[in-house]
Amino acid sequence: MRLREKFEKIFPILAEKFPDPKSELNFTNNFQLLVAVMLSAQATDQSVNRATAALFKTVSTPEELLALGESELYDSIKSIGLAKTKARNIISTSQLLVEKYNSSVPDNFNDLISLPGVGSKTARVVLNVGFQQPTIAVDTHIFRVSQRLKLSKGKTPDQISEDLVKLVPPQYMMKAHHYLLLHGRYTCRAQNPQCSICELAEFCSFHKKGIHEKKTGKRHRKNEALPDSIKTPKE
Repeated sequence: MRLREKFEKIFPILAEKFPDPKSELNFTNNFQLLVAVMLSAQATDQSVNRATAALFKTVSTPEELLALGESELYDSIKSIGLAKTKARNIISTSQLLVEKYNSSVPDNFNDLISLPGVGSKTARVVLNVGFQQPTIAVDTHIFRVSQRLKLSKGKTPDQISEDLVKLVPPQYMMKAHHYLLLHGRYTCRAQNPQCSICELAEFCSFHKKGIHEKKTGKRHRKNEALPDSIKTPKE
């Protein structure tokens, strides 16, 4: 099957599976979204939501976060991994937003990745979710799904993102990030993937390899190594 044909078959299935996909992070504006996504590096959305539940009741702007201070911010998010580094970066980013961007979150990739602690994944999530731009952020889930379905030969998240953007049918681009992420989070999991109920099993090399290994008695791998480039605090 040609790669473009595979994309044309996969995305209608995902669109039917997730008719109204949304970010599972809680936020009320683009600044809170940016903070939440920065906090989500190497953390679950649920753990971020627990940490921001009280924080976002009083903090919705860069100025309010700066008034809170790094120490108080750390106390609010210390249940999340890399909390000290994240608190420092979020304070620095808030300061830069006030000084350079009139307290607004920039709506372009280059400005976003210039912010402390903001990498390409965070920037693309903010652009897609906050500014409704057709881009795809590659996290561990999307990296894994793309590898198993052989949607890209890329070795880094940025390479995979570029490949996906080129081949996802235009009508699915706005929601493609969430289609792939949610499929990876709930079905194509790193450990114990739900291959027996997966709607995309017929397209999946990982599933086919598992069938072959079961027949030959070889061990079916349940997890794959991920590159260091998506294991860093700056995502």
